[in-house]
Amino acid sequence: MTNIENASAGAAEHGQGAPANPLQGITIGLDIGGTKTHGVRFEDGLPVADDSAGSSNVQNVTREQAARNLADLFARIGRGRVDRVYAGSGGIDTDEDAAALAALIQPLAPEARVTVVHDSRLLLAAGRAATGAAIIAGTGSAAWGRNADGGEARAGGWGYLLGDEGSGYWLGREAVRHSLRRMNQGLPIDQLTAALLVSCGLDHPNKLIALFHSPDTGRRFWAQQARHVVEAAAAGHQDSAALLDQAGQDLAALAGQVLGQLRIEGPVILGGGLGMNVVPLQESFRRNLAAAGIMDVRVLDQEPVFGVLQLVAEPA
Repeated sequence: MTNIENASAGAAEHGQGAPANPLQGITIGLDIGGTKTHGVRFEDGLPVADDSAGSSNVQNVTREQAARNLADLFARIGRGRVDRVYAGSGGIDTDEDAAALAALIQPLAPEARVTVVHDSRLLLAAGRAATGAAIIAGTGSAAWGRNADGGEARAGGWGYLLGDEGSGYWLGREAVRHSLRRMNQGLPIDQLTAALLVSCGLDHPNKLIALFHSPDTGRRFWAQQARHVVEAAAAGHQDSAALLDQAGQDLAALAGQVLGQLRIEGPVILGGGLGMNVVPLQESFRRNLAAAGIMDVRVLDQEPVFGVLQLVAEPA
């Protein structure tokens, strides 16, 4: 797992005089998702400012937009001296990925030590676990874990063109596919299709094809359509319920891959917007892991950015 510290000369000098308490001073924690960047300012380990801006994940927005969103957030929570910035983001697969994000952050906190990790690492820490598997089910999906020997493993996180199974984007895309299949079979517009058409401002399922491929929509737009699957399932729509069940099954499979690589049995921490809020998906996730003998399954009960405190406090 990538964990790069991009320390300027000023930051290195500042760090030499740093107190023994790793949480002392000013820490900016960032959780960079596909939809937003969540930031918290900690002073001596206590949260004093909490705000959000648009996504600064360069898989979802341009580098220029990412830089603007970060600048917007730092203008609100990153003023004055900052000792360290700890950022978790999707798409951090190589040292180069981490260095590129650190380079966007460093000018906003020139004296700070900047650390960039994959966002699933934040999730495990926010779940109050030092070892185990963290599963993100948000705009995208990914799994990461660590065992007591320091070994790390991951599964998924390949992006929406190659994976993101069980994610918001996956559910949105599957809602479109469901609607197009019914159209091809000559079936009437059902509850899920009707909701999708209203949300997209369309009057016929056939128009979903062009909209899906349009440059005016993208990963974030279709991930937002996942809510129609959730709402339809709650209203008794069986095909939507089946999609949520499949999402839980796919996410459990990612968790199983990580646990198998690490040769551990948990805990498993489920987070992300879908993972933390959609009960049928949680139930499917738990059920499928229980069938594999994995019983220590937890749904995250705080935002992942608060895992920064545990990561900063860990021995170097």
